[in-house]
Parts: sequence; structure tokens; C-alpha cells
Amino acid sequence: MILGTVFAAPVQPQAEPMHGIAMYGAPQLPPDFVSLPHANPDAPKGGAITLANTGSFDSLNPYIQKGNVPWQLRFLTHESLMGRNRSEPFALYGLLAESIDVPEDRSWVEFTLRPEARFSDGSPVTVEDVIWSYETLGTQGHGRYRSLWSQIETLEQTGPRSIKFTFNTENRELALLAGMRPILQKAQWEGQDFAAATINDVPIGSGAYVVSDFEASRSVVLTRNPDYWGADLNFMRGTFNFDQITIDFYGDQDVVFEAFKAGEVSAIREFNADIWANQYSFPRVQSGAIVKTEIAHQKPSGITGFVMNTRRAPFDDWRVREALITTFNFEYINDTLTGGAQPRITSYFSNSPLAMQPGPATGAVADLLAPFADTLLPGVIDGYALPRSDGTLRNRAGLRRAIGLLEEAGWTTQDGKMRDADGKALTFTILLEQQRTEDRAIANLYMQALEQLGIDVAIDLVDGAQFTARENTYDFDMTYHRRALSLSPGNEQWFYWGSNAATQDGTANLMGVQEPAIDAMITAMLTATTREGSIAATRALDRLLTAGRYVVPFWQFTTGRVAHISEMKHPEVIPIYGDGPDWMPQFWWYQP
Repeated sequence: MILGTVFAAPVQPQAEPMHGIAMYGAPQLPPDFVSLPHANPDAPKGGAITLANTGSFDSLNPYIQKGNVPWQLRFLTHESLMGRNRSEPFALYGLLAESIDVPEDRSWVEFTLRPEARFSDGSPVTVEDVIWSYETLGTQGHGRYRSLWSQIETLEQTGPRSIKFTFNTENRELALLAGMRPILQKAQWEGQDFAAATINDVPIGSGAYVVSDFEASRSVVLTRNPDYWGADLNFMRGTFNFDQITIDFYGDQDVVFEAFKAGEVSAIREFNADIWANQYSFPRVQSGAIVKTEIAHQKPSGITGFVMNTRRAPFDDWRVREALITTFNFEYINDTLTGGAQPRITSYFSNSPLAMQPGPATGAVADLLAPFADTLLPGVIDGYALPRSDGTLRNRAGLRRAIGLLEEAGWTTQDGKMRDADGKALTFTILLEQQRTEDRAIANLYMQALEQLGIDVAIDLVDGAQFTARENTYDFDMTYHRRALSLSPGNEQWFYWGSNAATQDGTANLMGVQEPAIDAMITAMLTATTREGSIAATRALDRLLTAGRYVVPFWQFTTGRVAHISEMKHPEVIPIYGDGPDWMPQFWWYQP
């Protein structure tokens, strides 16, 4: 890595400065766009809302590995060089940067900062702040920032407000990712250990909100900066409209729901279709004080379920993993807990054009997988579908199949317990956060079926801080896992299931998968020069992940559901990604 200041013209042919960039083709919005298509440029400013989280927090720095942080902070207090338009699969437009330059091969990218960009304390955002932020986050920050840093060959100041990244890896997405890292203020951290920040070391950002007050573990108050530098920027027009956002913390989701019913919380997201249909008829809904809003989307299902840690036996055997997936009586559990209203996740990218297709792999997908044919698990090339139960509590056929798979893996029933050849019983623990009550309900029903096989399972309930610490060090047998995926998957896939991530603490590769074929598909995805090539690589990756049997999948969330006070309004145009942490509350407003 080379850091420096170079004011001489680059030796490469200079690209034309642009107002935005897309992964493939040109960005949809023109340079003079008024606002993002899913924003209301005339939205009024004002009002205060209260949101609710479960658990607690012991840090207000979302950019380091240490601590439990209110997840909303990353979306409200800091900004990046470019901002994402959620109405396109993957396109960025100038935010802190006024322009972006890239060559045809995207081997480098250059940004020019806006002269008016300011931190919340009024100081200018400088190239020095940008360089410091990338180096610090890449070496001391959260694990999510490490991969990009390792692929930057040089990082240079090329003008008073210009900075150039040159990459050491062939990866078309890097030019976009370089525009998406949070920019922090270098001066704030002079003489301090960034990675060891305490709860009182609140990072200064350039975003619309600042942390104005907090009570450790209980609440955080965010106030809209009246001097916010980007208020009139077209990309920001109609966003961040509430004067104040308070985030209160509660013991579990049931308590949050009661607080919402009592008027102490302004909005909640409901992920259970049965509860949405049957438990939202309380007086404040009937009077119109509470509005139920459903939000459609086009994004992939992602993966939600119980992930198995393949770093530990017996989860290193795919037959055991398939047996445990088969034992999970989805049809019965789904009917019991959601009224059967939510469809099952069928693959990591299901519900989107990126999903693996039924049956054997064909065309470009088959060509990508062919070099690895001798090492792939059954079903990757020939086709794989999740096992289905008969929907009854007993699920006899499913249990018989599970027993057969376990016997193939060397496990047999002895004295009513499933044991290996040495007589050791098959036992494991499911790690769960104590405030996530639905996960416990799912686990309890799952355990009943596992006990019928003679498998002893225990639930280990821990608080949020312990859960995060153990998840970061992969200290679990099985645990709840939720990984959202986008319509333009890219470099984050290394962090999710790349081989290197399996051996680094703090990554999202909870299953511990180390598979050369997966690494090759991620590489193919990142080096594809067309949308069609990227889709083929993603479909091949989807086959490898799904047939890898790493997660016991639950149901997918095909519709977003937000219950909110009637004073909270949102634009009529919904982004293709639907609801998400960067839609509500960012694009909503208060109207008495």
C-alpha cells in the first residue's frame, strides 16, 4: 500500500468526470436530476419520532469491531464519497464527491470532493480525512472494511480536492466500493486509539444527524443538524426530514410491541405475517392513529435460518447437515407460527432473477461449475431442492429420511440416542439472543423433532453483547443467521462466504465454508463485464451455497410491513429494494 500526494497528471489516459456510476452501463439519472426517484423533494422538515431496538448498547462507534452499537447510526450520522440510488440495482451518485473518473477497465478511480462538504462541527471534509478514514478502517476498523483495503495498491492525493485509488485486483466493483466507505474526521482521533473507542467517543460525521444525547444501554437521541452542509444537494433533497429521532431499547420484541400499542414508539417493522394479520386490531389501529403499511420489493430473499458451524463436528459432514435440514419440519412450523402465510426461502437469491434455476445446471452456469465437478456436493450440478415435510407434527417420512442420512454418516440409534461408532451421543447447542422470542419459538418446535431422532439439543440464551462476541469468534454449534442480499451482489460476498473470511474473526462467514468453487464464482461475478455474465456467476454461486446445506432455512419476507403513527408519511414511489434501513426513516416525514 502506497499513500501519498501526487499533483502531476496520471500517466493513464484521463477519463471524463461523471456525476454518477453504475455497475453495468450508464447510471439512469441525468446530472441535473432534481431528487432521487423515491424521494419527495417537497417533504416538510420537522417533527420527532421514537424507534425501538431490542437488547442494549455499549458503544456509539459502528466502525470498529468492539461493542454493541445501535444499528441505525451507520445510516444517519456519516456519509461516503458517493451515495446509492435504491431504485437501481447498483448505481452511485456524488455525495461528498462532486465527480468520479474511471477508465474503461476500472483499474483505478478518482474522486473530486465538493468544496462545501463539512463535518457536523463545521470543519471541511478534506482529502486528508478521506485517506485517513480508508487506512484506519481498513487496518483497525470493523471486519467489513478489510477486504477493500487489501485490494487498494495506491491511494494518492492528485489535487487540492482530488484523490485517486489504484487497485491491485481485477474487480469492476472496486471503483464503486471505493465511493461507499464512511468518511470520519481525522483530527478527532489524533492521539487516540480508534479501535479502543469508548461509548463517550462518538465519531464526528458529515451526515444530517448528530448524537445529541444518550443513556447507556437505554436510549440514543439523534438531532438533525440545522447547519447540515448537504441540505440543498439534489441527492439529499427530500431526505432526513425529522428534526429528532430517539432510539429506545427494550428487553425483547414482545415488550416493544406493547410499548408501540401504548404510543411510546412511533413505528415498528413486523416480520410475522400471522401477527400482522391477527394482532394489529388494537384500539389505536381501529381509530386510525396507527397505520399499517405494506411495501413490495424486488430484492432476493437472502438467507434466514439456523446456520451450522462446519468448523465443528458433526456439521463438517454434509449428510448430517442434510439430515438436520430434513428434520426441520418447515411446513408445520410455518403453519404454527405464521399461519402458513410466508413462503419458504428456496435458495439464497430466491425471489429474484439471480436465483438458481430448477433442475440441472445449463449453459453458462454449467460451464462455470464444470472445472469443479469432481469435488462438488450432490445436487450442485444435477439440481437440488429443499426437502418437504407432509405438514403434520409427526413427519414420519422426513424423520425416516433423516435417520437414513445419519446412518450413512456413521450414526445409529443406540439406547434411544443417536450415537457414533464409539458410542458418543450426537448433541449440540443452539445459540440465541434472549430478546429474540420468535427464534426461541422456532427452536423449541425444531427440538421436538430432533429429540425424536435421539439427538440431544440445548438452547443457550445470552444477551446481545454476549451473542455478538460469540458470533464474532464463531463460538457456537448452531445459531440464528440472517443475511440480506442485493440485486447486484459483489465484493461483500467475500466477507459472507469467501474462504479467507472463514478463518478471520468478525466476518459474516458464520458457517465456516472454505470452498474453491465458491471463491471462483465470486471472482467470476466480480470480473464479469456484462449483466448477463454476472447473473450466470450468481446463479452458480447460489447452487453451491444452497446445495452446500449450511443453513436450515426459514421463511422469506416478500413484503415489508411497517406499522406507524398516522403522522409519519412516505413517498408514493417505492424503491426496487423496498423497505430497509436506508428507506425508513430517511425518506419519510412528519405531517401533523
